[in-house]
Amino acid sequence: MSQNKPRMQRMNPAQRGTNGRSGRPGAPKAKVKPATASDWIAGARLRTLPLAIAPVIIGVGAAKVADGAGVWHPVRALLCLAVAVLLQIGVNYANDYSDGVRGTDQFRVGPSRLTGSGRAAPKRVLTVALVFFGLGAVAGLALVLLTQHWWVLLVGAAAIAAAWFYTGGKRPYGYFGLGEVFVFVFFGVVATAGTTYMLSGTVNQEAWFGSVIAGLIACAVLMVNNIRDIEPDKAARKRTLAVLLGNVASRIVFCVFLLVPFAILGVLALFYPIAWLGFFALLAALPACVITLFAKTPRELVTALQLTSLTGLLVAIALGCAYVF
Repeated sequence: MSQNKPRMQRMNPAQRGTNGRSGRPGAPKAKVKPATASDWIAGARLRTLPLAIAPVIIGVGAAKVADGAGVWHPVRALLCLAVAVLLQIGVNYANDYSDGVRGTDQFRVGPSRLTGSGRAAPKRVLTVALVFFGLGAVAGLALVLLTQHWWVLLVGAAAIAAAWFYTGGKRPYGYFGLGEVFVFVFFGVVATAGTTYMLSGTVNQEAWFGSVIAGLIACAVLMVNNIRDIEPDKAARKRTLAVLLGNVASRIVFCVFLLVPFAILGVLALFYPIAWLGFFALLAALPACVITLFAKTPRELVTALQLTSLTGLLVAIALGCAYVF
């Protein structure tokens, strides 16, 4: 039993140290307050929702270019938004559950999680994640029924699988430096081009260029989040791209992810002048780069993450409006 005890403590961080046990052999469990409504709302990680909203805005604008004046699909657009937002919340809770039961969150330096802190039972967090995945699937099915694009169900299933296996399963791809690849594909290409296709029945070059912009900024959000967690992730043997690149290189790559979209935006602005307004987002992007390059504390990197999410939303709004008007 003495040989198994350290392993059990690692796999159940809610029973270690300040999370649930005093750390002294034989010490009684410390009381952990059950999760409140605000804790569950925090668990949804609302600051990540711009990642889901931005590609839909761009995709709707690109569909307007394809359809021409006077053609609108508000119900389909809202369903696309519902799918994106519900799956984003679902993956956030799924990540909370998977990292918690795997023991990864015992090394966290950021805000505590529902599962890892012991404030919510793992099965309950998993259930909430599955509920949001289910709601996203229902919204997607309604969208398919309206458009009759039945093959898109396969894309939806792939999106849900990608959301789960980011940190779930025996070999989660988020633990092997592939998080940014899947984020680019699903939060960039699939979300943007998929929205345009479900609204207009085609994918034009405006959607493709917009999907690259949305995907790169989503990669920047994930990168700065993982830069904050480099040391904890190393301790947990979670090999994110930031861990693999190292502290300096990952900060440079973050800046590339965040600034290259403005070069693409500049090209699009030559044809859609309103897109120039998207450069006001540099007022958030440039500080995010500076903070990330020189940050010393996790709090600074959280601020950079928030600025990066804001950048993505502002660019999407400007580009979406440029396509529409």
